[in-house]
Amino acid sequence: MTRSRPAALFAHPAWGLGLPLLAGLFAAAALASTPCPAADPLEPTTPETGYFTPATQPDATAYLPPPPQPGTVRQANDDQAFAATRALRGSPRWALATADADLHENALLHSFSCAASLPLSTRNAPKLSAIIHKMDVSEIADMRQSKAYWHRPRPFIGNSQPICTEKDRAHLATSGAYPSGHTMLGWSTALVLAELLPDRATQILQRGRVFGESRIICGVHWESDVQAGYMLGSAEIAALHGSPAFRADMDTARTELAALRGKAPTAATPSCALEQEAASHSPL
Repeated sequence: MTRSRPAALFAHPAWGLGLPLLAGLFAAAALASTPCPAADPLEPTTPETGYFTPATQPDATAYLPPPPQPGTVRQANDDQAFAATRALRGSPRWALATADADLHENALLHSFSCAASLPLSTRNAPKLSAIIHKMDVSEIADMRQSKAYWHRPRPFIGNSQPICTEKDRAHLATSGAYPSGHTMLGWSTALVLAELLPDRATQILQRGRVFGESRIICGVHWESDVQAGYMLGSAEIAALHGSPAFRADMDTARTELAALRGKAPTAATPSCALEQEAASHSPL
């Protein structure tokens, strides 16, 4: 039996054209903070060294459950989520999902500024940015291996339904859907920030959930891809804590954020209200 998604989720004025001013302000903010086009998670770059060693690198193909198979209840739920969220095209939530598609480090940090109540950026928090980058490098192998292992088609394959990053459609079609790499990185970032800023943990973890849900709104991932992405991110961060280098870098970043709190104003942008609305209207 598939789950019934409440119609109110998609009829809420915050998701339609009922907030045109907020949508416009958020779109402007998104453009200012995302100067580069969105990209598929963790594009191949020059090989770098992460926190893991061959002996400590987790294997998600062993610990993740397999993706839903055609004809199953799980796949029916995925189909329903994809179909229902197409109605959000052009809404403020769609704009947020589009901004969340940008994984460049400055954009990623900026997306957590409201939740952290700090103006996070690569300039303001270089030590934190360095951790996120090295964490990203560390997680790449597990994520890519999993995508290649299952090579699950994305939900927009074989249809003309809209996605929020149309310019990436052809490229994304060549990349496996399961698990969601964007969700993995967003949730991993949330876990790191929640540890560094424990008094803001609830808000940060909530934003991490919304970041993953943006992939469902975008139409580039199935619901179960995102759920697996949360699990993948959690597993990677748990394993990273076994690295002395990671723990040392976390201590350095904690000091950096404490100093930033003392000199930087609280972040307050039009996107903060939209992020809170998104948290209150989950597609899951």
